[in-house]
Amino acid sequence: MTVPSIPNPDLITLFDNTARWNLPDHRRHGFHNIHTTMLYSMSLRAPRVLPLRKEIDWTIGERPGVARFLGMPHFSAFVVVRDDRVLYEAYAPDFGPEKPHAIMSITKTTLNLMLGRAVADGLVDLDERVGAYLPEIGTGYAEATVKAVADMNVVNDFSEDYSDPYTSSFDMDVAGGWRLPAEGQKDETARSFLCGVTGDDLVNRSGEALYKSANSDVIGWIIERASGRPLRDWLIEIVEAAGIEGCFHMTCDREGVPAVSGGACLTARDLARYGLLFARKGEGIDGRRVGDAAFIEETRRNPGPSLAKPLDWFHYSRQTYTDGTWFGHSGYGGQYMLANPDTGTVVVYLGVLENKAASDPEFGAALMKMTADLVAEK
Repeated sequence: MTVPSIPNPDLITLFDNTARWNLPDHRRHGFHNIHTTMLYSMSLRAPRVLPLRKEIDWTIGERPGVARFLGMPHFSAFVVVRDDRVLYEAYAPDFGPEKPHAIMSITKTTLNLMLGRAVADGLVDLDERVGAYLPEIGTGYAEATVKAVADMNVVNDFSEDYSDPYTSSFDMDVAGGWRLPAEGQKDETARSFLCGVTGDDLVNRSGEALYKSANSDVIGWIIERASGRPLRDWLIEIVEAAGIEGCFHMTCDREGVPAVSGGACLTARDLARYGLLFARKGEGIDGRRVGDAAFIEETRRNPGPSLAKPLDWFHYSRQTYTDGTWFGHSGYGGQYMLANPDTGTVVVYLGVLENKAASDPEFGAALMKMTADLVAEK
């Protein structure tokens, strides 16, 4: 006798070639529960915690620029932290300080810490070809330099246009366990997918960053290969140095490869604790260090290409955004983290956009300017 089954309803592809959890009607629940929605994940926790004490400045929330974003229907959480003090925090009624939230591409910033350490230790040369570290990689990356890949400065056939329901990113979701493969589609792993990315002339002559999440997973693979250490070990070091209080959830593929391009999920306060690593240039709790201070400083002082308008006032550099002062990143769907080493301040904004593409450049530009102003204040 055969016991029948049905496809997991959260992960089936429905309208616009989009998985059910990522459709506007279900996206908010999906982003608030991504650590229990995806097929595969791991969870890491720090044995010692960075204590945060409240020292609330209520005038922050009264600013028109801040109040505007806290009043939007997509809002989930907002935290401003300086050193070990919480200057302001606010949460949506359906969210809260103990709840984890998907941070999507903010996850990429972990690679700045990993890559900086690998470069400082002589394990990775930024000017070396990707193929020198990954002989099995396909034509989409083999002849590109590590630096070009880290700076989102490579031309290949991978696309990440969320207004296109058939963008390559959705195919990568299948390899990473974020959706079920369509009938007849190959069920592959994250790294077999990367090997299948093709390209010809990989030189970017546009003058603008060409954002591709596949680049980040390539950088993660290079770090793992060159160091001989699994990415999980690198992530444990980061989590322990940050002293996060709750769990650092990370989705992965069926082989256990972490989705360093966008798979992390944690609370707003813990994301702020993590961001403080950049504010302190890699200095963690109890004398722990991650990344490399010189590499972090060079990231903001010698950035890569600028982003497209209306985000052209800052640059992409080594898996972070920077305007020459702060570091940060956005996340697909409406998450933002900025850290300023000059002021020791970190701002975290978590939200879930419910339009078709889960993105809005004008919204993102305005929110980035608001958070950049906050992290600049002493």
